[in-house]
Amino acid sequence: MSDNTASSNPGKMHFMLWSTPPRATFSQDMTEEERGIMHRHIAYWTEKQKQGIALVFGPVRKPDDPHGLAVIEVENVDQVPGLIAEDPAVIGGVMTTEYYPMMAVLPK
Repeated sequence: MSDNTASSNPGKMHFMLWSTPPRATFSQDMTEEERGIMHRHIAYWTEKQKQGIALVFGPVRKPDDPHGLAVIEVENVDQVPGLIAEDPAVIGGVMTTEYYPMMAVLPK
């Protein structure tokens, strides 16, 4: 078992992705262009979920610090920057994303 996983899925690594929008009011005042980018962002992570990469993702509605959160499962850390770089919201400049290793405990 790798040292950053507590799951029953040996060889897999887990990371928490933290995505920050360009402004705190983003979910209320997106432009049509930004809304289109966000629809592609949701479709991208939905596909990653179907592939078993994104275990959970979505917006966190903290009033003074809204952000997106995802927990992903990958074979190695080198995959993570590529997943982030291919995110339409990152490409479109409406999100910046950081990632951190996570000791995920998953259901059996």
